[in-house]
Amino acid sequence: MSRCSGICGPMTIAAIRGALAVAGLALAAGTAEACGPYEHDGMSYTLCRAEAERDTLRLWHTGPDGTVLGSFDAVDALLSEEGARLGFAMNAGMYHPDRSPVGLYVEDGEQRAPLVTNPGPGNFGLLPNGVFCIRTDGFEVIETRSFAETQPDCRHATQSGPMLVLDGALHPRFTEGSESRFIRNGVGVSEDGRRAYFAISQEPVTFHEFARLFRDALETPQALYLDGNISRLHAPALNRSDWGRRMGPILGTVRPAE
Repeated sequence: MSRCSGICGPMTIAAIRGALAVAGLALAAGTAEACGPYEHDGMSYTLCRAEAERDTLRLWHTGPDGTVLGSFDAVDALLSEEGARLGFAMNAGMYHPDRSPVGLYVEDGEQRAPLVTNPGPGNFGLLPNGVFCIRTDGFEVIETRSFAETQPDCRHATQSGPMLVLDGALHPRFTEGSESRFIRNGVGVSEDGRRAYFAISQEPVTFHEFARLFRDALETPQALYLDGNISRLHAPALNRSDWGRRMGPILGTVRPAE
């Protein structure tokens, strides 16, 4: 008969796997990339981490000629002209059919699309939604109406929705028994704003499952949904670069050219 010392049972095994994944990311913190597999509640994800002290994280939408970049390859080619390359990256929120941002979009300190504070159709309008803000000294996920009141200084910013986690609580509209499952991606920020976690599911998940990843496993008090169904990841360290239809805004890290 086997014995357990407080580390038995399926939920605990999942927690152990998650802890090992976090440890793997911690070991990768000093390397060029910090991406790896992650499991939570029996669901598989790929998780990437950006550190304020180490990483240059930014947004891209159009090239110098005003044409929508739309792909990881296009961003990488743009960076190569600057003597750099694209690190990990993913789609940065929802966009219209012409691939313009649905809500607030700020790139290199320039606002290119305005903040939307009204409720509306679809996931974006499922209030509360929010803004992922890249400051010069850290990261922040801010609920939209709070953002409108405080007008924080963001070097880069993208608005999306709904909020996954708000002040440590799941979005009030998420239900545990939901049958709506999609490949989803999102971002959560540590309480001190020094670390941002970017996650994409490896299998269709519900909003409730995805939000619990950020609240319970990553312990991010604020997290924001970026998109679903079209979610894609570029992670050279994992030999992965998802392809598909052209995207709208893209967020990612900048690395020195090799």
